[in-house]
Parts: sequence; C-alpha cells; structure tokens
Amino acid sequence: MNITTLLDLIAHREATTSQTAAHLRQQITTLTAQLADADTELADLATTRTTLQTLTATEFTADDPTIASTPYQQILTTLRDAPDGMRAKDICLAVGVDPTPGHVESARSRLKRMVNRNILTENEPGVFALTEKRT
Repeated sequence: MNITTLLDLIAHREATTSQTAAHLRQQITTLTAQLADADTELADLATTRTTLQTLTATEFTADDPTIASTPYQQILTTLRDAPDGMRAKDICLAVGVDPTPGHVESARSRLKRMVNRNILTENEPGVFALTEKRT
C-alpha cells in the first residue's frame, strides 16, 4: 500500500468518526434536557407527596414511607401483642434496645409521631397502643 491510500483511509475514518461524534453530542444534548425534565418532575412529585401527607396525616397507615423503617415496624409488631398498650421504656426492652434515656426518648418521639397520624393512641399518658382499627 502506498502512502496516498493510507492517508485516504485515515481521512475517511476521520470523517466517519467526526459524524459519529457529532451525532453522539446531539444525543447527549437531548438526553441532558430529558434528564432535567425528569429531575424537575421528581422534585415536584416529592413536594406534592410531602404536602399531601402533611394535609392528610390522619389518613396514612403503616404503609406510609415515613414509618416504614425498621424501628417503626418493630414498634407496630410489639404493640400488636399488647392490646392494653405499653410505655416507651417497655417497648425499647421488647425490641432489644438498651433502655437508656436517649433511646427511650427516641422511641417516645416515634410513638408520638404515630399518635399524630392516628396509628397509635395514648389514652393514658405515656401508654401507647394501636388504634382500634389496627387491633
């Protein structure tokens, strides 16, 4: 092969690669715009969900993502076996958490949140039980 043929092959390959790169840049621009739109929609949906949860807090159940975490589920499981209710310290002991003041206060805070969402009741100060619809 002579040098002219090699240079022609390189020029052809360069032109093809240049077209491919231009096409990919256009795809990146399009995808970047689509990603920005999707991110905006996700943010709007998260705001809408938060607003609805705030406005209708009494309508949410144990499926509510804010109480779907393990500590909340452990509390619900423990209280299913205690129809008369339990104190925060006793719940800590039942789920295997050291009943230090910090842990007890953390549990009490979770319990109060669940009372606010009508998942639990506090008919007697400091004694938490499942609402009647959950027993």
